[in-house]
Amino acid sequence: MAEGRQGTCALHVGHHLGRVRRRPAEAHQERGTVRRPRPAHALIATVALGGCLALAGCSSASDASAHAGTKGPKLAVSGAYIPQPVMADMAAGYFTVTNTGDTDAELTSVSSDLAADITLHTTTDNRMRKVNSLTVPAGGRLTLSSGGNHLMLRELTHKPVAGDKVSMELHFAEAGPIGVTVPVEPTGYRPKD
Repeated sequence: MAEGRQGTCALHVGHHLGRVRRRPAEAHQERGTVRRPRPAHALIATVALGGCLALAGCSSASDASAHAGTKGPKLAVSGAYIPQPVMADMAAGYFTVTNTGDTDAELTSVSSDLAADITLHTTTDNRMRKVNSLTVPAGGRLTLSSGGNHLMLRELTHKPVAGDKVSMELHFAEAGPIGVTVPVEPTGYRPKD
């Protein structure tokens, strides 16, 4: 039973239910006796242990992950693109984030090797304004598009051209980051609805 020790272990069941402990057989031999468990106590201990194992078996890891997976935002990104920029140091980025979860998600930042600075913007009354975050509503979507919410990429490491692929990572307050490969489209590109 106890590997790594010489000799065997004797099971000692105390007089009170639940007080089960192991003692090396040598400890009993020092006193000149080896105690054997009483059959009734051994049976009670076995039944109690079996009950605990049965209850533990009712809750599996897959059940826990299934329940844990039902809460919070569930996000997917689609339709991402960057129009080929006209200027060498600035570009815009667009995409849609869909949230099939039961909790809103806040897009807090975007990072990429293409730009030293990427900021979130919204457009209201033809005025572009920087914002700290954008909400992806539970059961809804956040769309970044020309003339609306969008990304501004500044201090570009190089000027991307149509056909390039740009790696981006979207960061959310309530969920882990999402990596996206974003194609660079021609300057006047508009996605089909």
